[in-house]
Amino acid sequence: MNISVVGGTGYVGLTVAVCLANKGHLVFCVGRNEEKVSKINRGIPLIYEENLEKLLKDALEKKKLVATTNLKDAVEKSDVSFVCVGTQSMEDGSINLRQIEGASVGIGEALREKEGYHVVTVKSTVVPGTTKDLVIPVLERFSGKKAGVDFGVCMAPEFLREGRAINDFLFPKDTGIVIGELDARSGSLLLRIFKGFDGEVLRTSLGCAEMIKYARNAYLAKDVSFANEIANICQKMGVDYLEVKKGMELDSRIGKGRFLDAGVGFGGSCFPKDVHALVKKSVQMDVKPRMLEAALKVNEEQPFIAVKLIKQVLGDVKGKRIAVLGTAFKPGTDDMREAPSIKIVNALLSEGAEVSVYDPVALGNAKRIFGDKVLYEERVEKALNKADGCVIVTEWAEFAEPSIYGNMQGKVIIDGRRILNPKKLPPGFRYHAVGFSNVVET
Repeated sequence: MNISVVGGTGYVGLTVAVCLANKGHLVFCVGRNEEKVSKINRGIPLIYEENLEKLLKDALEKKKLVATTNLKDAVEKSDVSFVCVGTQSMEDGSINLRQIEGASVGIGEALREKEGYHVVTVKSTVVPGTTKDLVIPVLERFSGKKAGVDFGVCMAPEFLREGRAINDFLFPKDTGIVIGELDARSGSLLLRIFKGFDGEVLRTSLGCAEMIKYARNAYLAKDVSFANEIANICQKMGVDYLEVKKGMELDSRIGKGRFLDAGVGFGGSCFPKDVHALVKKSVQMDVKPRMLEAALKVNEEQPFIAVKLIKQVLGDVKGKRIAVLGTAFKPGTDDMREAPSIKIVNALLSEGAEVSVYDPVALGNAKRIFGDKVLYEERVEKALNKADGCVIVTEWAEFAEPSIYGNMQGKVIIDGRRILNPKKLPPGFRYHAVGFSNVVET
């Protein structure tokens, strides 16, 4: 099948385009920026994601992917268009739908002159009602055609975890495939694309598909904030949250999951933005989302726990060198949107600390955010060299290796993700972690 991906230079769009191309479809990856489009056509991905560069180059070599700025041509040559443009937050937390509207205008104009049946599929995260009340009317207006008669419309939310997006798309066994459909014909054509995928399929309405995405993210965000709040209480009561977590996981009603890990809070492009948007929409509908508001409040304050802990152990951090390990919001990605590291670094700077930072893939984004306010190191050992203390913010596997901390000056470690075993540290270290009541001295 021929497929166009609108917003194909972004995180979701490029992942979807590359994966579908490697499934044998001919994919037109549509972007607006000539430089970005050119890079994709040369096999240079614009984001870091495991295996993305290899799969992109494979698709280009097999001539299954073409990046272009010509939306009209891409739609005319395809059977299905995926809308994968960004939906960032407005200043008040509500969702910004300008890119969705713009993509709908462009696709509608292309459909006006296109012959044959075409399915427009919204994959961007949008609040319930957006596809029905915005996308369809705009498509009909600019195409001069009728949705459900002349062209089809679906809403297929993405469930891609950054750092594992390729695997999540190609093997959706754990997440399933959700197809919201205007009518059966629309959904059936879209379903052909996912034939052979190992994942349960749910066919539902447009609005339900939109809400499923928000409900999932809100549920998981709530779990993270719940775990952090319990860990904060444990810390005050002299109880080890790690042991409490193990006890919770023995209950089959709770089960095991990384969303019960205590830490410095969640970030990224989904949880903060989506929960804020759902809260705003709920308030507009005269519903008070108390639990979601509480989850956001806990997460807003959680990064500062790490700063409080390092001050508790070191005392005044003014004039002291603090190494911040990990700036990406999670391992496996270079994404720093809403990353806890931003609050932690800025808080340390405001206290007068000298900050060195290291991240294996996200230093480019860190430099755009912090400018010349911090020291950037290409190796973790250099970031730690002569540091009075360090804060582990992102749970990259290399930070769990005790030997990297040997050249620290102050030998104070604040573990914001609880990935390091303090018993394996050399003598002379003071270790403190979120959800752990005492300082461990080695």
